[in-house]
Amino acid sequence: MPTMTRSKMKRDDQQWVLDWIVKTTGRVQNLANDERDLPKEVKSYRMIPRVLYKEARHIEGIAKAAEAAGHTDTARQLYRRASQVYHEAQHSIFEDDNKEKIFLHSKHIECADKVAAYADYPIEKVEIPWEGVQIQGRFHLLRDRRKAPAVLFLPGMDMTKEAFPNPLANPFLRRGMHVLSIDGPGQGMSNIRKIRVSDDNYERAAMAAIDWLVSRPEVDPTQIVISGISFGCHWGVRTAAIDKRVRALATTYAVVGPKKAIFGEASPRFKQMFMYMAGQTDEAEFDAMAEKMDTAGFAERINCPTLLTMGEYDPLCHLEAAVDFFDELKCPKELWVLENEFHRISLREGIGGIEIYPYIADWLRDELDGKHPKTLNKTILVKQKSGLGPYEAPTDSLNIPR
Repeated sequence: MPTMTRSKMKRDDQQWVLDWIVKTTGRVQNLANDERDLPKEVKSYRMIPRVLYKEARHIEGIAKAAEAAGHTDTARQLYRRASQVYHEAQHSIFEDDNKEKIFLHSKHIECADKVAAYADYPIEKVEIPWEGVQIQGRFHLLRDRRKAPAVLFLPGMDMTKEAFPNPLANPFLRRGMHVLSIDGPGQGMSNIRKIRVSDDNYERAAMAAIDWLVSRPEVDPTQIVISGISFGCHWGVRTAAIDKRVRALATTYAVVGPKKAIFGEASPRFKQMFMYMAGQTDEAEFDAMAEKMDTAGFAERINCPTLLTMGEYDPLCHLEAAVDFFDELKCPKELWVLENEFHRISLREGIGGIEIYPYIADWLRDELDGKHPKTLNKTILVKQKSGLGPYEAPTDSLNIPR
């Protein structure tokens, strides 16, 4: 295949603005959040790969020393951190056959392999056949490999299959579920292999992953659920609408409805990244593709119980779009809106300071155990600094006064 040059966008002329934002905020996206994602040494976007490479190399060096000393628990924590930083280093390079990107991605995988080797349960790196190519996944199994429900985890556009679940704290396994996380089209290893994402092929890859799960003796084929984060929410919604084998759907960092907010209003970094994932260099062609990346008409086709969670002021998926989608659902359904949160639920004050994932896993486990009524239909406002988190009583309105 030909080498792809970086996609050109109208907003590329304003790269200096993104460089200034990177320098002052330490972020390239989700700019409403206060915490820095990047070290202060990063003064421009082009510095990201090399600054983070140095950080990751340092962490990996300590991991190797801990491993040599026989301190494997410490080593696996360090390898986990190194893998994450290597991922962020390679993720900012939007170019095929780039030697630095390939090297950094290989280090990301190498460190993740170390974490898997030292995990407390089996983790298999698997290849899933799909439309003439192979989609790579990591299959996290319960220790005894018993037949049990399985979660198909669909990462967001800025994630790889190594990002979640964390082998050192896997909320799904703790609740008796196997987990398969995949690099769908445009993600991680698929990106390196030039397996591009289109407006509708990710859900076909997800269905191939369900085929693969059904073939595994450890998986109860009647108990396959999907969890998706960010753009994985979009893909999860469309997959659940098409594939009736999906027993339940639970998503967070919602991305439903049209994609004008994420590709036309938010940081240009989102559009740059997705054009690369799609192998698109023509912005007009990409815009035409993005018009098709809607969830309109899919909600009413979902039969399985569905949970949607999001920040009240998510700039990538406005609350109004999520409510419209939720209203279209005809299945048992639940919506959690986290007060004063944005796309990345980072403050976490409304959920007691922990991540959202354990709550998602609890909801899926409760659904599999038959604890939700068939008439489930509730909206919960998770208040920022008071209340009972997602255990709060349902609300009749998300509007003011409330």
